[in-house]
Amino acid sequence: MPRMDNQRQPFWTRDSSILLGGFFVTIFLIVYIWWPLAEEYLAYVDWNGAWWRYIDWLLLGVFFFMSITIVARANLKTDLLIVFVGICGGLAIESWGTQTNLWHYYTAERPPLWIIPAWPIASLSIDRITRFLNWMIDQTAKRIKPTDYRSLTTALYWLTFATFLTLMLVFVSPTFDKSYTWLSLALCVLLIVTPTDHRFALLTFIAGAGLGYFLELWGTTRECWMYYTYQTPPLFAVLAHGMAAVAFWRAGLLVKLVWERVRSKK
Repeated sequence: MPRMDNQRQPFWTRDSSILLGGFFVTIFLIVYIWWPLAEEYLAYVDWNGAWWRYIDWLLLGVFFFMSITIVARANLKTDLLIVFVGICGGLAIESWGTQTNLWHYYTAERPPLWIIPAWPIASLSIDRITRFLNWMIDQTAKRIKPTDYRSLTTALYWLTFATFLTLMLVFVSPTFDKSYTWLSLALCVLLIVTPTDHRFALLTFIAGAGLGYFLELWGTTRECWMYYTYQTPPLFAVLAHGMAAVAFWRAGLLVKLVWERVRSKK
């Protein structure tokens, strides 16, 4: 089970500078390559008047929060894997959603490449949040009997993921004729019924859904992307960030296991 053993390590590590630098370089490249989109967005600000009334404070708040969390006790040995899985997973999810018309972007791209870097960045932030929650529970769980604690965690796990799966079935029902949707459903069921760690999976889901709420709130209220239900945002979309976070975590464990076996054979 992943633990917060690095709580005694300094908040800012040598890898934090590298990670933060890569983060800002990524943002710069996105703005530079897709400058017309950035220019269009900045045009909404009245720079000659009360510009602070037009600034997107929600976007800045999310940006600042993720900037702080991704550099917290950074370790490139594990973070590079999170980034890799986040890019691959984000591309798969965006392809599924836009190709099946569950959601669409204002640029009509299916999917837009400029949104893909947001997935690994969010994955790093979710990883930090999850590990912090895990550490906090470790401190409070000392007062609870181990058997009672495990039973409670297991019950909450099945209740949470059963609820999510039910919501998913309802939300994606208009796309039951798409193979993409059935593949996504099968993957979610497989992940849910084969938990490697009930507690960490549950915490990852909570962290992903928590961050996902603010990301979805920004994206849907600014009409950067919109779901077929036109909700801002729909509950399923928020919880889907939690499920995606669990999928990325499990995928990372699998990649790490395969890599270690390959290295041992060599």
